Amino acid sequence: MKKLALLTACVLCFLCVGCHEETIVKTSQEQTEISFSWWGNDGRNEYTIEAVEKFQELHPEIKVNCSYSEWSGYEARSRAQMVANTEADVMQVNFSWLSQYSEDGTGYYDLSQLTDIVNLSTFSEDTLQFGYKNGILNALPIAMNTQTIYINKSIYDKYHLSVPETWDDYFNAAKVMSPDGVYPLSGASRSVWIAVVSYAEQVSGKPFLNADSSINFGVDEIKIMIEFYNRLVNEKVIPQVEYFDRLEVNTLNYAGCIAWVSDAANYCNTAIEEGSDFVIGKYPHINGKDSGSGWYAKPATMYAVSKNTEPPKESAMLLDFLLNSSEMAKLQGIEKGIPISTSARDTLVQNNMLAGIQYEAFLRMEGNDKLGILNPFVENADVVDLYIAACNDVLFDKATLDDAAKILYEQLKEAQE
Repeated sequence: MKKLALLTACVLCFLCVGCHEETIVKTSQEQTEISFSWWGNDGRNEYTIEAVEKFQELHPEIKVNCSYSEWSGYEARSRAQMVANTEADVMQVNFSWLSQYSEDGTGYYDLSQLTDIVNLSTFSEDTLQFGYKNGILNALPIAMNTQTIYINKSIYDKYHLSVPETWDDYFNAAKVMSPDGVYPLSGASRSVWIAVVSYAEQVSGKPFLNADSSINFGVDEIKIMIEFYNRLVNEKVIPQVEYFDRLEVNTLNYAGCIAWVSDAANYCNTAIEEGSDFVIGKYPHINGKDSGSGWYAKPATMYAVSKNTEPPKESAMLLDFLLNSSEMAKLQGIEKGIPISTSARDTLVQNNMLAGIQYEAFLRMEGNDKLGILNPFVENADVVDLYIAACNDVLFDKATLDDAAKILYEQLKEAQE
């Protein structure tokens, strides 16, 4: 009897262990795996990973595999993955990618098919338009961005100068500051190029591009752009873009800089911590033109879902969490810009997290009803390089203004083909 009891107990134990193992296997098999990719620095990586962990706690049936890196190489790697149909289910994308990789609107998943999961009511119709290609909702913007003027008022006060509003104000400031090696303004090549585009639009009264993205400027307008950049450099309003160093904003050699709203902290916070008084300047304009005319905005960055995703429901759940959840909003703060989602922004308001130079830059952008939509062609790196090269040819007497403008005009047209 004892042997029989022992044998029975062993069989029952074996059966229980078998049941337990079957339960574990079944649970594991039922967990859906999705992938998520983004770019950013260590700080962004840390809070994003923490957010993903919170998402998985809320949804234990979903496992998220993360891949991330700095911007350098991210686009090339993502492009290769999209060609091979191996891209992440949910991915951070640049606004220009919609034109580059989804011209007909089929490059990414149609998010309008996921509205039972992704709450789009937190976005205005105007901001949603940035995510459409060929009538298909490809992506959702996280925050908006535009080139903004950051002015170190402490330096201007030192020279008894008011914060500039017009381009003439900057040239007048240069006459006073340049003997001390101080520039009234500064910027990287793309920032300066976009500012010069706005100047040429104000002078000519014509947009740089037509509605169909074709070039609307002629050789005469291109001459205006080349001539104006060289005047900015020659009269010491800005340093040559090749020599621009954002750290000079903190050493007080730059009294102002042009940079994205999303870059405010990177450019200004150190100087602010050391006692400088930074303010957001008006968008520079020529006399007789309104501040803000000729300037453009775009989504700072966006999220999209792969057209090849096998679990669209779970991908949509992660997408909604990243954009609308209070958990993500508190972890992300304004690192990616002031969130567009009203749900995320309300969370920041409730937690007193909307303040500082970046928020002030956002308010300047939000208050400008003249901002147009930045066409990806305008910020194309190759286009910017062509422009700077033409300016340098004239600056260093390698070409006449007329010749440089004609060559650049043809190069810009060719770049659109």
